[in-house]
Amino acid sequence: MNKLIATASPHFHRPRTTRSIMLDVIIALIPAVIASVIFFGLRSLLVLVDCVAVCVFSEWGFEKICKKENTIGDLSAVVTGVILALNLPVDVPLWQATLGAVIAIVVIKQLFGGIGQNFANPAATARIVLMTAFSGTMTSWAVPQAFNLLPDATTGATPLALMTKGDLTHLPSYLDMFLGNTGGCLGETSVLALVLGGLYLLFRGVITWHIPVSFIGTVALMSLVCGQDVLAQVLSGGLMIGAFFMATDYSSSPATKWGKIIYGVGCGLITILIRFWGNFPEGVSFALLIMSILTPYIEKLTRSKPLVGEVDES
Repeated sequence: MNKLIATASPHFHRPRTTRSIMLDVIIALIPAVIASVIFFGLRSLLVLVDCVAVCVFSEWGFEKICKKENTIGDLSAVVTGVILALNLPVDVPLWQATLGAVIAIVVIKQLFGGIGQNFANPAATARIVLMTAFSGTMTSWAVPQAFNLLPDATTGATPLALMTKGDLTHLPSYLDMFLGNTGGCLGETSVLALVLGGLYLLFRGVITWHIPVSFIGTVALMSLVCGQDVLAQVLSGGLMIGAFFMATDYSSSPATKWGKIIYGVGCGLITILIRFWGNFPEGVSFALLIMSILTPYIEKLTRSKPLVGEVDES
């Protein structure tokens, strides 16, 4: 034996690589990408290509400048680009999408050490930065025009915005919200597409049920307690994409089972607080950022303690 590597237990070996996991996430996001094209036209693909290309180039360029090992082959930058694009309006200026991609990769991911060391989900945090800096374009929602690849540039309110204003008469039907025929970001409107992708990740063992169920369940329960339309709250906004694809980020969520549940419940509570009493109609991204900051403390609280037996000195 030429080299002995000693590491702390426990020791697990699984035939899964970062690349294979990220490939599964990309596959799971395909239904949402298809839904975005169906409802918002071909420009959704332009936003998607822009975000993915800039994310990959930013990662390659940063690592080249810093003389670090190239990691674009693990596909994590591609996943970040796809998720970021699906969190943007279809009419977002491409330079803003480009800026968001650079922030996600360089500031949130690489400056903190790269994959596995970022303190928060890069796509969610980049969306917060863009919403804060460019609230006008980031809250301008195109009216979906199903199967029209080149739709007219008309805007309308999202279901959450309508509920915030108390305008329930113009609220889309539950079926429209489930299928995705509503205003919103590219990848957050079709609950059907996101649930299909989430079930694929669960089936593949990429994620567990703890965070999605506790996150969505908390939003549903608190909506009921607060006298809101439970189904409308669950089917609208970024809840589904957040619960299945962003809150489950390995780097920024707890690793313990009870930690995942606490994390999901916390995300749900903060989402409801912002939706019902905040200045923004949606709070998923903010909830993810806040709970990601608390993740180390949640893990410390829920970490299993080793059993230490007493030594018999007789």
